[in-house]
Amino acid sequence: MKLVLAIVNNDDSPIVTSTLTRDGFFVTTLSTTGGFLNAGNRTLLIGTEEDKIDTIKDILKQTCSTRKQKKASDSSLGRGLYPGSPGEEVTVGGATYFVLDVEDFGKV
Repeated sequence: MKLVLAIVNNDDSPIVTSTLTRDGFFVTTLSTTGGFLNAGNRTLLIGTEEDKIDTIKDILKQTCSTRKQKKASDSSLGRGLYPGSPGEEVTVGGATYFVLDVEDFGKV
C-alpha cells in the first residue's frame, strides 16, 4: 500500500480530483498555503496500490498546468500589485508529489 501526497494549485484541484475519482481513486483534499508566492494550494492524499502509482502520476501531468503570474517585487510588499507597480513574472502551477510507504491501513 502506498500514500501519494500531491500538492497542486487551487486552480487545478477541481479537475485533478474529479479525474482521480472518476478513475476509481479515493482522494482527501486539504487546503494548504505555501511556496514563495504564499498562494493557495490543495494537498491531495491518495491511498493506492503500488501498481497504480504511474496512473496517478499521468493524471497529475495531464491536469496540472503551469502558467505565468505576476509576483510583487520586494519594493511593493505591503502595498500589493496595482497597475504600473513593479513585479516579476514567475511560473506557478504544476504539481509536487511524494510517494510514501504505508505500514498499516484500516477503516473503522
